[in-house]
Parts: sequence; structure tokens; C-alpha cells
Amino acid sequence: MVLFDQFIARAHAAPKHIVLPEGTDARVLAAAERVTRLGIAQITLLGNRQQINECCRKHGLTLDGVAIIEPADYTDLSTCANELFRQRAHKGMTEEEAATAILDPLTLANVFTRTGVCDGTVAGAVYTTSDVVRNALQLIGKKPDYDLVSSFFIMVFDRPVDPSLDVMVFADCALIIDPDAGELAQIAIVSADSARDFVGLSPQVALLSFSTDGSAKHELVDKVVQARELIRGLRPDLNVVGDIQLDAAINPEILHRKSKSMRLKRPANVLIFPGLEAGNIGYKLVERFGGAQAIGPIMQGLNKPANDLSRGCSIDDIVKIITVTVLQAQSIN
Repeated sequence: MVLFDQFIARAHAAPKHIVLPEGTDARVLAAAERVTRLGIAQITLLGNRQQINECCRKHGLTLDGVAIIEPADYTDLSTCANELFRQRAHKGMTEEEAATAILDPLTLANVFTRTGVCDGTVAGAVYTTSDVVRNALQLIGKKPDYDLVSSFFIMVFDRPVDPSLDVMVFADCALIIDPDAGELAQIAIVSADSARDFVGLSPQVALLSFSTDGSAKHELVDKVVQARELIRGLRPDLNVVGDIQLDAAINPEILHRKSKSMRLKRPANVLIFPGLEAGNIGYKLVERFGGAQAIGPIMQGLNKPANDLSRGCSIDDIVKIITVTVLQAQSIN
């Protein structure tokens, strides 16, 4: 995958410190070993040291250059507990509760990220998505100018339907279940920025629907049209079309037949799905039947990078997400 080779090279040029709170998972350990060998990140593992060492022996892994922290033995744990208390006291957390909660590796990892002990965190091989996202929102927080945290996938095609579509961005396929028009507009704007700044695309944004240019009348279509108008008011620099069906979004000739007023200079390379149901099914159809490689989900809108894995993830998946997290950290620092 040429794109991912480029990501590896970019990460290697300026490695960042990434903390992995699921240090006793064999896949995470193998990914930590590989990432360290490639020189794309400084890795800290959180977990029971004895269990980590036993897992390494069992699977023939060597963690030279990887730091291991057992939360209960961490020398600065009280400082981290105080930071957790400071962040959550307004929600009723006591100092005693903070001292207990900080022993959870996911919580400690996000406090590390917030306070700059590390540059980013990756979890989800063991923790659920809801745990990963909720913890990151509570402890790392949203960027000041963002109202929500969303996600995107980088879709890489070996046999694209158009030469310009070898790499695309799909959003939101993992987090926001039923966005309203304002949320959909925010997802589209931040995804376009991610496509430009992170992936290197010139974003052509399509707000997908089962309607093209008002061919169907329904409140779900109205939501997409409202989102389009919000985007044009907020970000007139963005090329955005919608409501639009998928075939018209990626084929200007089809769009010309379906719409007299809507035009695309080039096929859309940023596809914004109207809801999670469509987005999650859509990216998996493209991945499984279309042979695309999906990198993600990649969270966007947080103060510092934190990314979620699928509990069915492979070692390769973890390496990819760690690499992406390094690149996100590079864009902040």
C-alpha cells in the first residue's frame, strides 16, 4: 500500500510517544515490537509487568526499547490522580475515587495524554468502543472550536472506479449514530480538513442520500440539504454537494443526467454518510466486496490524539492506527 508506506516514512521522520493501555494483549505486544523496530513511535505499555513478560515469552516477542509501567507502581501516580480529580470533581468524583480510578490503565493513558507525558494513546483491542470514546472525551476533551468528536476511515483502493479515487475518506462510520443537520455539517467540515491536512487530498465533499438534488421528498433528505447550506455558510471555501446519491457523487456524467443544477469538478473523494447505520454498512461493503483497505476509525475533534481499535483487530490494524496516531500528534506539535 503506497499510501501507508508514505505514512510510515512520515512517522519515522518525527516519532512520537504513544501509550498503549492494553499491555497484556498479545496482539498489542506484537504491534509494539514492530512499531519500535520500525522506529515510528516510542511506546509505553500499561499493565501487569509479570503478565506482559509471560506473554512475550509465550509468543517469542522482544520488547527492547519499549517502556512498561504497572499503574500501581508508577512513581507519579498521585500527581495523575490529582489531575483526574481536578478534571472530574465537577461530576462528583472524590479524591478517594480518583485514587482508585487512576489504577485503570485506560484512565491513566488518557491522563498521560492530556498532561503531555505522552503524545497520544491507542486502545480498543480489549476495551469497548464506548469505554474508549467516553474516557477520551472526559479526560482529553474536545478541541475548543469543536462541538463533537467524530471519526473517519481512510479507504485505499487497488482497483479504483476512477483513477482519482485510489484514496478516499468516509465519515462518520463509527461514532455519531444519528447526526442532526448541524452535526452532519460539522462532520463534513472536519472530515474535509482531515482529508486535506492528513491524507493530502483536495477535498471534494459529497453529502450522501437516497436522493439527488431533491429527487425524493423526505425529512432525511431535508436534513442533508440543511447540512449543505450550513457548510456553505460556515466554510464557503469547501467544494460540497448534496443531497446526492453515491453513483452521482463518484461519476460526474451520472450526476449530469440526474441534476440540472448540481455539478462536480471531479468525483467526490470525501463521502459523508447521513447516519451511522449507512456509514458502517457502507465502509464494510466497500472493504469486503470491493477489496478496499480500511484504515480507521480515526477519531477527529479531540484536543490530543486518542484512537479506538476493534476488539477483532489484527496486529497490522494496530500498527496502522499507531502510525496514524503519530501523524496526528505531529500535526499538533
